[in-house]
Amino acid sequence: MENPNPAPSDRAPIKLNMVGLSKKDYDGAPSTLCKGCGHNSIASQIVQVGFELNLRPHEIIKLSGIGCSSKSPAYFLGMSHGFNALHGRMPSVATGALLANHTLKAIGVSGDGDTGSIGMGQFKHLMRRNVRMVYIVENNGVYGLTKGQFSATAEEGLQLKYAGQNEFPPIDLCMEAIIAGCGFVARSFAGDAKQVRELLKAALSHRGTALLDIISPCVAFNNEDDSPKSYGYGTKHEQPLHELGFIPYAEEISIEPMQPGEFRTVRLHDGSLISLRNLDKDHDPTDKMAALQRLHRAQETGEFITGLIYYNPDRPSLAEVEELDTPLAQLSPERLRPGREKLEQFLQAYR
Repeated sequence: MENPNPAPSDRAPIKLNMVGLSKKDYDGAPSTLCKGCGHNSIASQIVQVGFELNLRPHEIIKLSGIGCSSKSPAYFLGMSHGFNALHGRMPSVATGALLANHTLKAIGVSGDGDTGSIGMGQFKHLMRRNVRMVYIVENNGVYGLTKGQFSATAEEGLQLKYAGQNEFPPIDLCMEAIIAGCGFVARSFAGDAKQVRELLKAALSHRGTALLDIISPCVAFNNEDDSPKSYGYGTKHEQPLHELGFIPYAEEISIEPMQPGEFRTVRLHDGSLISLRNLDKDHDPTDKMAALQRLHRAQETGEFITGLIYYNPDRPSLAEVEELDTPLAQLSPERLRPGREKLEQFLQAYR
């Protein structure tokens, strides 16, 4: 009979990577998101990639805005630096942090609302400046944190139980990034763990901004009204003492790795379908116009294409353009604070 309480010497040794850390060292706090949320899967892949790439957590800064997606940096790389910014303002905070210390690796996590609505202007300027960071958009088409209103990426005609029908065309964040000059643009599906991992690895090695638009289904607003534990039934029958919410358990959606060019339809938690197509081997990710045409064709056919859509390694990063040899965070006080004589010379120009 197997010993249920093995002695320390009987336990399997903990596997360490090249920087002496175990996979558990890359974990964060326990998730408070809904069971089955795709955001949790993405956080798990960041943990795995951090371990596999031998990242040093203290050399990484995590940034986010507001929303369900922006909570997820708490769930990975717990020993890293972190900053939870205002709604839509994460790109500006990231730009300032990486100008101050461009030696850090940055992982920004945003949502389709945080980026596609209030933060669109900030997003576009970060792309054109080519700040060296991985920018992840956890894209579910709704504001999950505020009861499921449509976001700017929701498909035209989409019907939701509480939000009604969306009358507006969607914003394609990959298109917006390419037009703004981003040199690494990719889309994936949270259920395709292998593809997410590989794209993350590539994005972390890119010299400028790398956008990962990851379709991450929301499980919070897809309940059947005849279920006693659904939102619809509860709204009609409850006598609340105070505002509470119940999110039923849902299995995480996952798919087998897709072959180049393969088309697959995936059923979501509410029974609706999402169409995925992996890019063909003959797709040239260095051709900007081909990338835009492929995104446009996918919009017309209602598909989410996945894989590396566009790649341009030649644009210099913001740190290279500004010739920041020594990070601002490491400059001496003398260089950061010129003396009274320098200040007087500067003021003379305005007299």
